[in-house]
Amino acid sequence: MNNSSHLRIRNLSISFGDQQVLKNVSLDVADRRITVIVGPSGCGKTTLLKSLNRLLDSVDDVHISGHIFVDDDDIYDPKVEVTRVRKKMGLLSQKPQVLPMSIFDNIAYGPRLHGVRNRKALAAIVERELHAAGLWDEVKDRLHAPAARLSVGQQQRLCLARGLAVEPEIILGDEPTSALDPQSSRIVEERLIALKADYTVIVVTHILRQARRIADDIAFLYLGELVEHGPASEIFAAPRDPRTRSYFSGEIS
Repeated sequence: MNNSSHLRIRNLSISFGDQQVLKNVSLDVADRRITVIVGPSGCGKTTLLKSLNRLLDSVDDVHISGHIFVDDDDIYDPKVEVTRVRKKMGLLSQKPQVLPMSIFDNIAYGPRLHGVRNRKALAAIVERELHAAGLWDEVKDRLHAPAARLSVGQQQRLCLARGLAVEPEIILGDEPTSALDPQSSRIVEERLIALKADYTVIVVTHILRQARRIADDIAFLYLGELVEHGPASEIFAAPRDPRTRSYFSGEIS
């Protein structure tokens, strides 16, 4: 097992008003592995994921304490540039959110924002990331067609390609297959498994079958607490905490 980690969470607590959603969570996320965050609805899974790229900054009445280190930089340090943090994180949301432009321009959008202007360079990026997302063969002859014409499954893979185009270090998936049909879900799962060769991947899911298929490591959250974390093969075979056993058996849902 590769135990190296350039993403480390220390004593992270998050509240919305009087409601505490995460309680003193500490976690090292291993590089080039898929860490899947599981737990019942409302346990803090998505809140934890959104804290990693500072998407909670604009939420009213949120209070965040603790530290998240990426490459030894505390991303919640007041001196840290938020756009630089977000560039390191490629986010795949529950529902694909394509930009109202062509397939090509969806992927070129991020690199253009970061200063890439050369058309050949942009074309190379678009082709590379469409290959990475498993979409190139399906769209190579219609790159300038509106992205909204793609199927939902294709749109989700386009969003994956768009996230990869800014060269992140970490891929975040927030229930990334929940809006997809079974075949599209399988393709997205296969892409995530392939991408861990080059990226750290963190996925939130409520589907335990999916967690079993794709996870190298499991983080189980319950009522805002990190109950246990470790290799998926070990936790699924012999969870240490009775709450984890109850969740896996369906007693907690």
